[in-house]
Amino acid sequence: MSAPFPPHVPARPARADSPWTRRWNEGPATRLTLVCLPHAGGSAGFYRPWAALMPPEVELVAIQYPGREDRLGDPGSADMGELVTAVADAVQPLLDRPYALFGHSMGSAVAWELAHELGRRGAPGPRRLFASGRAAPGTAVTGQLHRQDDDALCAELGRLGGTSREILDDPGLRSLILTAVRHDYRIIETHRPEGRPPLSCPIHVLTGSADPELGPERCRSRAGGWADLTTARTEVRAFPGDHFYLTPRRREVVAAVLRRLDPSLATGGGARTWPSTP
Repeated sequence: MSAPFPPHVPARPARADSPWTRRWNEGPATRLTLVCLPHAGGSAGFYRPWAALMPPEVELVAIQYPGREDRLGDPGSADMGELVTAVADAVQPLLDRPYALFGHSMGSAVAWELAHELGRRGAPGPRRLFASGRAAPGTAVTGQLHRQDDDALCAELGRLGGTSREILDDPGLRSLILTAVRHDYRIIETHRPEGRPPLSCPIHVLTGSADPELGPERCRSRAGGWADLTTARTEVRAFPGDHFYLTPRRREVVAAVLRRLDPSLATGGGARTWPSTP
């Protein structure tokens, strides 16, 4: 079990803005940072509704990959190493207080690589790592979808769920989405993780009960491989739903994350309301 989060932190230096990070709810009571990494084709905006569910003690930081939303004109990363280096540069100034990492699908591999890159730099490690919707790096099944045509990519998005048919039927939106998806699939499908010592933080594996990528049955085998990547405890939690169970089960997922960070965070009733959050 990790040490409790300190109730107070010393005055913090100013934080430089970065095109890689989106921060929505920092306040004077903040004592913990939750850094969230998106899925392939995803953006920081995927996590924005979580801000409404965060207690005052937790700042939500989401990573914005290039080539989407307000970063459409920014060139994409050449590979996983370049991506993780850029993310580490952006988040390292934010690590003056305890933090945890949450990654969904491709984001779980990015989170794992990020934890190791930060450790290599001498930065403090995460208190916990939440790996959602994907088997552990080195064990996840990969293919060559990034080399296939748009119809194949659309079929893959349909298999996983989470992308409406109306969006894919709009030529302009379809082009934007598939460009980001293809780029990210190339990164994750060409990712060949190096052998490294295990992390020392607990790893929490989250999945949807009907997720074709990481269903509960696969999780029973060494937690989808994640149990081999830490010397601490590994825990599995399945939620009803498919690969994008996080959207309909948002409140349950956030509550589970907060409970694992610190039980008092999930019982304080400090979450704010955010009307009309999609």
